[in-house]
Amino acid sequence: MKTAAAYIRVSTDDQIEYSPDSQLKALRDYAKRNDMILPEEYVYIDEGISGRTTSKRPAFNRMIGTAKSKPKPFDVILLWKFSRFARNREDAIVYKSMLRKQLGIEVVSISENVGDDKMSVLIEAMIEAMDEYYSINLAEEVKRGMTEKVSRGEPVSIPAFGYDIKDKNYVPNPETSPIVVSIFSDFLAGCGTREIAQRLNALDVRTSRGGLWENRTVEYILRNPVYIGKIRWNPAGRTRRDYAQPTIMLIDGHHEPIIEEATFNAVGEKLDEIKALYGRSSAKQNHPSEPFMLYGLVQCSNCGATLTRSAKDSVQCYKYAHGKCNVSHHISIRKLNELVLLSLENTLRGTIPPLYKQRTIESQDPQQQTIQLLAAERRKLERVKAAYEAGIDTLEEYRENKRKITERMQQLESEQPKPRIRKPLNEYLDILPKLRSPDLTSEEKNMLLRTLVANVVFNRASSSVEIFLRDDV
Repeated sequence: MKTAAAYIRVSTDDQIEYSPDSQLKALRDYAKRNDMILPEEYVYIDEGISGRTTSKRPAFNRMIGTAKSKPKPFDVILLWKFSRFARNREDAIVYKSMLRKQLGIEVVSISENVGDDKMSVLIEAMIEAMDEYYSINLAEEVKRGMTEKVSRGEPVSIPAFGYDIKDKNYVPNPETSPIVVSIFSDFLAGCGTREIAQRLNALDVRTSRGGLWENRTVEYILRNPVYIGKIRWNPAGRTRRDYAQPTIMLIDGHHEPIIEEATFNAVGEKLDEIKALYGRSSAKQNHPSEPFMLYGLVQCSNCGATLTRSAKDSVQCYKYAHGKCNVSHHISIRKLNELVLLSLENTLRGTIPPLYKQRTIESQDPQQQTIQLLAAERRKLERVKAAYEAGIDTLEEYRENKRKITERMQQLESEQPKPRIRKPLNEYLDILPKLRSPDLTSEEKNMLLRTLVANVVFNRASSSVEIFLRDDV
């Protein structure tokens, strides 16, 4: 008996025939006819969400994350139509290939049963191509309509921070519009964008999307002409912060400005001066990207973000540099290297007790995988019992399903591997001279260190580090 998951998506409220309830009923009926269990926890629903891309479909992403678990939680994903899965062929190919080839999970459309022969592969691809054409054509029509609205000075997006939408027009929000004014005045008074972001986060002010402030979100506020009564729109797509693109429209809106135009222009000139002063040096020059021994391994003890280069010879918490962490973790690379090597030596010699990084599900050892496989079979046993008690399965069906699951559990128990014995840590001491040797490059030291160390947590207040070893050491 297979375990199934169901993915359901409805992109508009008027798709009555494809409502979540009707899709789920059809999927449950299909599962029952085809000897499948469809547990409630494996029903994933995205309502009112476009199928163009998977990046903004939370239930879909949760389903894919669950599918990657070991052992695999279900054997098949049931859909009403392939268009419910994706209207982008690239997404469809990537996710279906991963599910089928890497995870052994099939994707089945119950209303477009194309079979599994080579001709069916072609038919499925044609269905997906037609779905994508429909989606692209619909997007073009929507974009054309939005461009027409902008040309009339009407808003086409969620209100910018500081505004609400009322009667299809931007209206200043009495609580957040004063914050916009303070952002502009603070910047002109000499506060940097990171400092402003930290102040807003400390006051528990959230962005219009409910997130934390960063230096770039503050700069976006400072560059947004909506605050002087204009609407900016790019029919060709996102601006990518390049506001000089010839396709960008800048139209006088019908809403009340929050900022005076003279103030907006003064802020823009100051931002341009800062960019001219520091922007000539590339990001690689200001924040060198060449790897160092601890590249990608060290985390901030306050927020957990990675420490990255902040200058040629030092590192800083990535989120602090963007205004999202309020504790500086600045330290020279030389000093950090010495802290880590000394702590690693004490760990390997047994002076301090070792810490191990907990394994992810994907990297668990065979013994742990067997334990989880047995747990999955026990859950199946509970489900078939529940199906019998609920009157869904007959007594004969219950006995047969129980027999199959019990046999599988007995097989797993007989194949369970012996516990792994760790190698003594002092046998890894020969790694230390190599990490201190000038003959090895930073990249080589980083690769060597990763064979032993999973991650390092740096505490700036105590100038100390905690080293977490790989669990397979």
